[in-house]
Amino acid sequence: MPQQIAVVTGAGTGVGRAVALELAAAGWQLALAGRRAEPLHETAELTGSPAAVIPTDVTDPAAVDALFAEVAERYGRIDLLFNNAGTFGAPVPLEDLSYQDWRAVVDLNLTGAFLCAQAAFRQMKGQHPQGGRIINNGSISAHVPRPQSIAYTATKHAVSGLTKSLSLDGRPYRIACGQIDIGNAATDMTAAMSTGVRQADGRIAAEPTMDVADVARTVLHMAQLPLEANIQSVTVLATTMPYVGRG
Repeated sequence: MPQQIAVVTGAGTGVGRAVALELAAAGWQLALAGRRAEPLHETAELTGSPAAVIPTDVTDPAAVDALFAEVAERYGRIDLLFNNAGTFGAPVPLEDLSYQDWRAVVDLNLTGAFLCAQAAFRQMKGQHPQGGRIINNGSISAHVPRPQSIAYTATKHAVSGLTKSLSLDGRPYRIACGQIDIGNAATDMTAAMSTGVRQADGRIAAEPTMDVADVARTVLHMAQLPLEANIQSVTVLATTMPYVGRG
C-alpha cells in the first residue's frame, strides 16, 4: 500500500502534536502546519520521520493556498486533513467581549477551518485516485456551552455544520468528512481544568482530564477506515467530567 499523506493544522502543540505522533507511528507521511515554526520543528523531530514543516496562518487565504500547493507539489496528493487549529478566546462576560476578540476566534476556529477544508477538498477532488478524508476538530462545546464562551461555542457549533456540508458535498468525489468532539484532553491549552474553571452555577471547580493520546488514537482509527466507511461524529471525553448533565 502506498504511503498516505496527512496535513495536520495546529500541529505544534496539544492535540495536533499528539495526532501527528500517532499518524507518524502508523506510517503516514506528514505535513505539519501552524503559525510558529519552532514548535512545528519540535513536533517533526518527535515523530522521527521526515515530516514537512510549513508555517501557516490558516486565517490567511493566500497562506492556506500556499500550504496545500506545497503539499501537492511535494507529495502529489493529500489523503487526510486533520483540521485542528483553534483557540478558546478570552473567558469574559458576554457584554465585555470585544469585537476584535470575537473576530479572532471566528477567524481561526471557523474561517480557518473552512479555508483548509476547501483547499483540501479541491485537491482531493482533482487528484488521481480521487478522494480523501477530512477530520474536523469540534469540541463538546459543539453540543453544550461553558460559561463565558460565546465565541468559542458559536464557532464549534458552526464547525458541526461545516462537517455535515463537507460530508454531503464530498459524496460524489469519495471525500469523507467526520468530526471529533473532545472533552478535557490534558494539554497546555486545558491546563486550567485541573486547577479550576467556572461552572454553570458560578462555582470555580477542578475538572477531570484524560490523556491526549487517547484522542490521537481515536483520530487514527477514523483516518484508517476505507473511504467507503466514515465515522461522522465521535465524542471522546474524560469519563467523569461534567458533560452529561453539565451544570
